Amino acid sequence: MKVEFAPLSIPWTRRAQAAAVCQWLCAHLALAQCCCIIFIILLLGDYWFIPVFYAFWLYYDWESPQTGGRRSKWVRNWTVWKYFKEYFPIKLIKTSDLDPNKNYLFGFHPHGVLVVGAFGNFCTEHTGFKEIFPGMTPYLHVESCWFRCPFFREYIMYAGMVSPSKKSISHVLSNKKGGNIAVIVIGGSRESLDARPGSFTLYLLKRKGFIKIALEHGAQLVPVFSFGENELFNQIENPKGSRLRAFQETMQNLVGFTLPLFHGRGIFQHSFGLMPYRKPINTVVGEPLAVKQNPNPTPEEIDQLHEKYLQELQKLFDKNKKKYGIPEHKSLAFV
Repeated sequence: MKVEFAPLSIPWTRRAQAAAVCQWLCAHLALAQCCCIIFIILLLGDYWFIPVFYAFWLYYDWESPQTGGRRSKWVRNWTVWKYFKEYFPIKLIKTSDLDPNKNYLFGFHPHGVLVVGAFGNFCTEHTGFKEIFPGMTPYLHVESCWFRCPFFREYIMYAGMVSPSKKSISHVLSNKKGGNIAVIVIGGSRESLDARPGSFTLYLLKRKGFIKIALEHGAQLVPVFSFGENELFNQIENPKGSRLRAFQETMQNLVGFTLPLFHGRGIFQHSFGLMPYRKPINTVVGEPLAVKQNPNPTPEEIDQLHEKYLQELQKLFDKNKKKYGIPEHKSLAFV
């Protein structure tokens, strides 16, 4: 295979962008595991009192990921996230204003391999969320397992991530003053197994829990489609029925998440590696669907709103696909 090396004359800003994405990728793939190892090493060494005190703190603070977390403006405003955003680049686009006196549930699609668009737009302040949606506060709901990792849980809560449990989502949507947004990646990590360039497969047909909780709280439903999310990586073929796919789905069932075997470009060359390609991510926030609060919605009411949500998501995709380089004949595939 011919290797295409990056030229030495690349401006320092582009190198800074690559470094920002590289550190995020390493944190995404290995920081939680490293934090667990450090915890064990400290526990078995001379500084055993640090993990012991932290264990007491963990017991005391166990519910924080389900009660709004502990976001930090300082962390969300780190300059590194500015370079992270510019690498692709990531852009947040609104189609309608949001009322800061109401709460909203954003359904984010697609998951992609590593949910880059969701992180860039809702866990940092460098895509202009506060200016685009004044008076609103986003909470990104991620896999519960990450909040069991010592030290790492603090880091992701500082960025605005919280648990995906019903209790956590209800806490966000129960704010009487309004202004809260629960951002849920509806397809979950299972959808990442189909994340590859040109794919528009969304795991959505059987996922209705977010519809029910929106009805229970009267939260306005908003479809969000992140154009370019699936273009960032290639993935080893894993068709349904293959041994690789069976292993990945077993892992999903056992531990609650799975990871596709992906590849992209390198740091100093463009031919192979784990770095994402420099492809633009345009996250389009659709118009809110009015939801009337119903503490005890019937299955029929849930199905009706779910069908309406699918229709609005398809309209959002069809209306914007040509603008972002997607062929006219392409359509979303709901499974």
